[in-house]
Amino acid sequence: MATSLSGAIHDAVGNLVQSFLDVVADDVTSPLRGRSPDDVITADGGIHVVDAPSIGETYVDILTRHGLSELTADGERDPQANGGPPPNGSFAAWFAEVHVDADLGLSRVARIVSAVDAGRILNEKLARSQIIGGAVMAIGMTLLEETIFDPETGRIANATFGDYLIPANADVPDIDVVFVGTPDSVRPLGIKGIGEIGAVGVSAAIANAVYHATADA
Repeated sequence: MATSLSGAIHDAVGNLVQSFLDVVADDVTSPLRGRSPDDVITADGGIHVVDAPSIGETYVDILTRHGLSELTADGERDPQANGGPPPNGSFAAWFAEVHVDADLGLSRVARIVSAVDAGRILNEKLARSQIIGGAVMAIGMTLLEETIFDPETGRIANATFGDYLIPANADVPDIDVVFVGTPDSVRPLGIKGIGEIGAVGVSAAIANAVYHATADA
């Protein structure tokens, strides 16, 4: 969702800052008088001069002094509006270690490592949790999950979590996530998205690990 909305939000924020600067453009009492968006930064609930962050004022002060209850601004983002390159996609490399019981024919995932290029990471803790959650989901669909249909009625025969298996704590191994790569050069915030990339590739890594563990068996 951040990938889809961030460009429009970024544009709206820029337009809103411009609106505030327009309000104080001729205000002789404002330290922001005559400033352009390139001259300022936004922080601590207000607008400040780039080279002198102590110079500035809050949004509330500007609104109050000019008798305004609020200012609003809209934004939009079309990455290909000017014929530029399309946004870059996310990529990930997955590595899995498995233990296979040759007598029982059981496979257990012992460790998973993922190197993810998702551009600029806005919240590393949240992003890591997203990747870990995707890996757990992929373990389930690779080794445990299966929808069984009754051949006579066509109804789903394992329609409860008592019959439909999903990963429990004992099924989830150590999962290590490393973020690599550089910010996207097309999107203004440099993000590339971190949704499905958390699950794509896990099944192939597990399958390859099982193959290598049993190829000579």
